Amino acid sequence: MRVARFRRTRRASAVALVSALTLTALAACGTSSSDNGDNAEGSGSSDPSAPLDPKTKVTLTIDCMPPTAKAAELKEWKEDVAEFNKTYPNVTIEGRSTPGQCLEPARFTAMLKAKSQPDVFYTYFTDLDQVLSEGGAADISAYVNDKTVPLLKDIDPNVLGQLKQDGKLYGLPTSNYTMGLLINRKLFKQAGLDPDTPPRTWDEVRAAAKKIADLGDGIAGFGEYSAGNTGGWHFTAQTYSRGGEIVDASGKKAAFNNDIGKQVAENLHAMRWEDDSMGKTQLLKWGDLQKQIATDKLGMFLAAPDDIAYMVQQLGAQYENFGMGPIPGGQSTLAGGNNYMIKKGISGDKVKAAIAWLNFKNLTVGKGQFNWERTKADKLPVGVPQPNFWLNESKTKDDAARQANATMPVANFKAFMDNPVPGKAEPPKAQEIYKVLDNVMSGILTNKNADIDKLLSTAESQVNQVLANQ
Repeated sequence: MRVARFRRTRRASAVALVSALTLTALAACGTSSSDNGDNAEGSGSSDPSAPLDPKTKVTLTIDCMPPTAKAAELKEWKEDVAEFNKTYPNVTIEGRSTPGQCLEPARFTAMLKAKSQPDVFYTYFTDLDQVLSEGGAADISAYVNDKTVPLLKDIDPNVLGQLKQDGKLYGLPTSNYTMGLLINRKLFKQAGLDPDTPPRTWDEVRAAAKKIADLGDGIAGFGEYSAGNTGGWHFTAQTYSRGGEIVDASGKKAAFNNDIGKQVAENLHAMRWEDDSMGKTQLLKWGDLQKQIATDKLGMFLAAPDDIAYMVQQLGAQYENFGMGPIPGGQSTLAGGNNYMIKKGISGDKVKAAIAWLNFKNLTVGKGQFNWERTKADKLPVGVPQPNFWLNESKTKDDAARQANATMPVANFKAFMDNPVPGKAEPPKAQEIYKVLDNVMSGILTNKNADIDKLLSTAESQVNQVLANQ
C-alpha cells in the first residue's frame, strides 16, 4: 500500500545532498543519466546471462541514496560504493538523494510519465502494474541467474513472484514485510495477559482487548484505521486473515460482500460498541495508532515489524515495550515490500552493472544492508524481523548474525517469527479500493447503528465500478 508504506520506506529528509565522493555524485533527480551514446537495451553485451566484463566502463544513476540528515545510513552507502568498486572499478555509481520523499506518489507518477527515472529506481511491489503500463522497467529475466545473483535460490519465490508479470522478472527485492499483531507488552502484563503468547484468533483478540481496556485511564485494547485509505488497507488484511478475498480470481469483481467480510465488520462493530475496547476517538490513519501504543494508551493493532523501529527512532519509545505475534486467524496475511527496477532502454552492460550493484547492496548475506555488525556499530536498529526473504542456509546465517548483533530483544518477536503466515499481495487498484473500504470501516467505528449489510453492498458496487475501469 503506497499510503501506508510511504511513511516507512520512503521517509527522507527534505534536505538535498551533494556527495563529496569522487565515485558518487549527485545529479538532479528527475533527469536521465548519460548513456555514453548507447541507449539500446541489450546492446554492448552478447550474452545477457554472463556477468559484466570488468573492462567495460559504466556509469549508473541510482535513486534513494540516504540524505545528509541520515548520517549513519549515508556513511554506509559510501562504504558500500567503495567496497563495490574494489570488485567493479569500472562502474561509477551516481547516487541521487531526493528532496522530500523518495518517492512520493505524485512525483513518482510524473517521473514515470516523463521517462525521467534513473537507471536504477526504487518502487514498491504494488507499483509493478503502473511501471509496466508506462513502459518504465526492463525485463531482467535473462540477466538474473545463479552467477549474477549467487543466492537467487535462497530468495523466497513468493517475494520474487511479486516482481514478475507473465513469467518475466522486472525487479530485485530490497525489503519485504508481512503484517502481524503488534502488542504493548507493558499493558499486556498489567491486564494479566502473557505478552509472549499474543492472541492467535480474533475471538482471543476481542477478549484480550476487553481486559486491556478495563485498565481504564483512556486505554484502548485494540485499534484500527478508518481514514486516508488505511482503513481499507486493514479491512483487506483482516479479510485475508480469515481466508477471504477482496477481489475474485478474475480481478474484475469484488469478493468481500459475503460471510467473511461480514465477520470482519461485525467483530469490529461489537468491539467498538458492545465492549468499548477500541477507544472513542476514531477516523484514525497511519501514525495515530503508533502514537497511542508508544505512549501506553493502546494494547495492540495490526502492523508490519518496522513500525517498531519507527516508534523508537521517531517517537522515543523503547524496544522492550513491544512484541509481535502472527496475524490472528492465520489463513493468510497481507504482504508487501520494496525493490529496485532497472530503466527500460538502457544498455545491456548497464543492466549487468545494476544487477551487480543490487546483488552486493541488497542480496548478499553479511554484506551491504545485511552487514548487521556494521549496522549495530553505527547505532542503527538490528533485530526487527525484516527484511525476511531468505530461505535455506542463507536464512540460518542471516538470522544468526541478526540475533548476535541485535539492539533489541528479538525474543519479543519469537511468536511472529516461529509462526509464519502465508503472505498475499494487495488487490489490483489497491488505493482506489482502499478508499472505498474506508467508508465501511468508518461507518462501523463511528456509528453504533451502522447498517453493515448496506455498507458492504454499497462498497461492493463501488469496487466493481473501480475494477471495470481498469
